[in-house]
Amino acid sequence: MYLLTIRDGLQTRHVGPYQSPKQACDDLDRLLPLCTERARWQIYALEAPGCALEAQNRGLEASEQVPRSLVGHGVKAAA
Repeated sequence: MYLLTIRDGLQTRHVGPYQSPKQACDDLDRLLPLCTERARWQIYALEAPGCALEAQNRGLEASEQVPRSLVGHGVKAAA
């Protein structure tokens, strides 16, 4: 599952979850025209709660479990 986060000034919106990053990107195309040019966005991979518990039981630190962003930010919507 994936979560789309859009930051526009002081406002942050979380949209999703999505089954794939492509679905999040498709929805991003619909949402960006509603934002200013300076809007920044990211798509995050979400972990299932069971996966996080398994990793913790294996002794991994929490910082190792944080998913990395899949997509950059600062992209302006195409006109």
